[in-house]
Amino acid sequence: MHRDEGQASVEFLAMLPLLGVLALGIWQAAVAGHAIWSASAAARAASRAAAAGADAERAAERVAGRRARLRDAGNGAVRVTVPIPAVTGGRDLTTFTTTARFEPQR
Repeated sequence: MHRDEGQASVEFLAMLPLLGVLALGIWQAAVAGHAIWSASAAARAASRAAAAGADAERAAERVAGRRARLRDAGNGAVRVTVPIPAVTGGRDLTTFTTTARFEPQR
């Protein structure tokens, strides 16, 4: 005679590591999406500020934080780079860079 008592508990425990990795992957995707959104919004804000003659670097930092890096891409365009941090701690996974351009206002 076969006893099945406790089999569901054992199968659930075997799935826990997979569920944990899946949760970390979803969390990492959300963090990366936020960094990409922040970089794009910061580039737009910095390009508008530069076109109006204001401090573009300060505008980018207000949107994306102090870790955002701003470079002048020439011809009224700015390039913003934002790091994508790892959810497990340690160093950043990578960076995301985007460019925005706004016609200078007269």
